[in-house]
Amino acid sequence: MIPAPYLLQRPEQRTSSVVFASPHSGRAYPKEMLAHGLLDALQLRSSEDAHVDRIFSRVPEFGAVLLSATYPRAWVDLNRRSDELDPALIEGVPRVGMNPRIASGLGVIPRVVSGGRAIYRGKMSRAAAQDRLDQVWTPYHRLLQSVLEESHALFGQAILIDCHSMPREALSTVRTGQKKRPEIIIGDRYGASANLEIVKAVESAFRAQGFIVSRNVPFAGAYVTQHYGRPSRQFHAIQVEIDRSLYMNEATLEPRRDFAAFRERITAAVRIITEIGAERLPLAAE
Repeated sequence: MIPAPYLLQRPEQRTSSVVFASPHSGRAYPKEMLAHGLLDALQLRSSEDAHVDRIFSRVPEFGAVLLSATYPRAWVDLNRRSDELDPALIEGVPRVGMNPRIASGLGVIPRVVSGGRAIYRGKMSRAAAQDRLDQVWTPYHRLLQSVLEESHALFGQAILIDCHSMPREALSTVRTGQKKRPEIIIGDRYGASANLEIVKAVESAFRAQGFIVSRNVPFAGAYVTQHYGRPSRQFHAIQVEIDRSLYMNEATLEPRRDFAAFRERITAAVRIITEIGAERLPLAAE
């Protein structure tokens, strides 16, 4: 039986325009991937934003929506355009118009996992690739678009918080103004995907819980923030990257002993963020 490509968790009553989404925490690895690929289960999971959906699991308690992917990023990357196809992996794909993500094996259907390790022995057919997109990518984004439009209709705005985690080594050369290594990176595509005041408020919510927060470096946001962020139309998209070493062992992916306490800190920030979107803005038609 093919699992649904997402889990949508709604509050009993929508009181906030904020939508939280976790596109990379899915862990339903298809049997064919485990049986015929080059990597074992733990190696495949190295690209996964493990436990991020659990970290944000209390979102509905505060009147907001939580959307989580069920399939893993190694199967379909929901933070890529659907046409970012890798000619080194998929038969019949032209080599023109490749971007650095595709060239490095990180297209919408990844060829490699973290560390550049190949997932497959050979190529797959174009039909097989399209089947994955039809079953996973398209339903997820159709639903995300619908929920954001619902927020806009109810509140006059929609605020998307796209939730991710990042390896600690990605921050090895990054420092804040206080010369400290950041723990959370807020991405707004350098001001293009969200209103500045909303971005500042999201940053403040995490800082209030003691997190060291920075913006856009090294992660400013990818397809999701670029596609859904239309601040001139009151659609705001903000990416949140969390240093995964704060809550889990990066080698084994096992949660740390203080995972529950860490989740409570994130939950406290979530409560503040949902309040940002709690007021209904006047609509142009009113």
